[in-house]
Amino acid sequence: MSKTPFFSIVALGLGWPLALLAQGPDAAPAGKSEPPHAAPSASAPATAQPAPARHSTQVALTVVRKTLDNGLRIVMNPDHTAPTVAVAVYYDVGSRNEVRGRSGFAHLFEHMMFQGSQNVGKGEHFQRILNRGGSANGTTSDDRTNYFETLPANELALGMWLEADRMKSLAITQSNFENQRQTVMEERRQSYDNRPYMQSMLRINELAFGDYFPYAHSTIGDMQDLINTPLSAVQEFFDTYYTPSNAVLSIAGDFEPDAALALAKKFFGDVPSHQVKPFDVADPAPQTAERKESMIDPLAELPALHIAYHIPKDREPDHYPLELLAILLGDGESSRLYQKLVKEKELVQEVGVSTDGRRGPDLLSVWAICSEGHNGDEVRSVVYDEIKSIAEKGVTPRELDKAKNRMRAEFVFGLSSNLSRAMRLAEFETYAGDANILMGELDHYLSVSGDDIKRVANQYFAPTNRTVLDVIPPVAADSAKKGGKP
Repeated sequence: MSKTPFFSIVALGLGWPLALLAQGPDAAPAGKSEPPHAAPSASAPATAQPAPARHSTQVALTVVRKTLDNGLRIVMNPDHTAPTVAVAVYYDVGSRNEVRGRSGFAHLFEHMMFQGSQNVGKGEHFQRILNRGGSANGTTSDDRTNYFETLPANELALGMWLEADRMKSLAITQSNFENQRQTVMEERRQSYDNRPYMQSMLRINELAFGDYFPYAHSTIGDMQDLINTPLSAVQEFFDTYYTPSNAVLSIAGDFEPDAALALAKKFFGDVPSHQVKPFDVADPAPQTAERKESMIDPLAELPALHIAYHIPKDREPDHYPLELLAILLGDGESSRLYQKLVKEKELVQEVGVSTDGRRGPDLLSVWAICSEGHNGDEVRSVVYDEIKSIAEKGVTPRELDKAKNRMRAEFVFGLSSNLSRAMRLAEFETYAGDANILMGELDHYLSVSGDDIKRVANQYFAPTNRTVLDVIPPVAADSAKKGGKP
């Protein structure tokens, strides 16, 4: 399945006084509204019936979809297997929506959204969830930002109230902004600037996408952009994208749809809304020549390399055989490249192949760290030969079955928890406009034939369609300058 890199943040703050927890919503201090401590009774009349789902013979979920008057889309998946419930809110905004000079805003709000709102103090979101036995987090990608909680079933109201309060009244103050700007900058230093090979993870996208800013720049953002950003620009970003019509509320677990819908109307129904201009940046022009670059990584001890091929958007027909091809090439110890590069030739210490899973133009990426004494040229030769072999001879039925079994297991496991189902349903509602489409997704993979994989191997792996980045350790760079073997 598509593997999309993302960044997350977990922070803790101060919770409610115990007296207020015990007294209930009527004990709220003046000027603050407290959340209810339980959802409406499960015995309420169930008028919201699950819509007939278009689903695969492989996957069948009960899905109820509703839309509030302000445009907030609601997806509900009742499942009474365990007495827990998950709440996920997806905003249709990611780093692809940013503009030059204002990178990192989507990721910044992943942090800002935990800094308090009208009725929730700074850092209290996490503490209130933890005090009720739950967990919470948020993540950012190129294509969306999400926030989510898992709670005991009788605390559904708390999760929904918290999400609604920050949607309508986030505390975007200069002090909160400055604090989180520094936090994001420190995260970049720890996660990228001070870790071997991580700068190359950013550089390969810059090379592959070139002038296509939506996917060329990093989700975590540019340091100088963060330094130069005024508070007014941050407020404008929130006002533009954090609106009900640009969001999906997804709930999965032990609850009744009518009760949850009543809570959604109560907490989210009065949030002001406006229409957001659809993402309409034209796709980049096709690549016409190989792009190749090398970079010295002062923290790297061994050479490494990236190879990236342009492929269609996620969920387009050819993306499915390309995902299976990525599994065959580099997923696990039985994959072709692991067997050739690690086991047989001992050229690399690790290798991986995956599609990046973007809503827009995507990449199939190969990543490897060389073994001592070897370099990128040796490794690439093997990679290209394996791709050529598949393009000419195809794959064996056993290989194809193994890839499909791997995909089936990953897909089913990815729906095993309330939280994973809430997130996947929200993703499909956000990206495809209908959460029910998720139920037929596995069939797209299982219907891929060996001829499909052979065809895409011929179609997308031309030298003119690839970008190559070598990562060179300082020792190897010094040796090369002196005329030695890198």
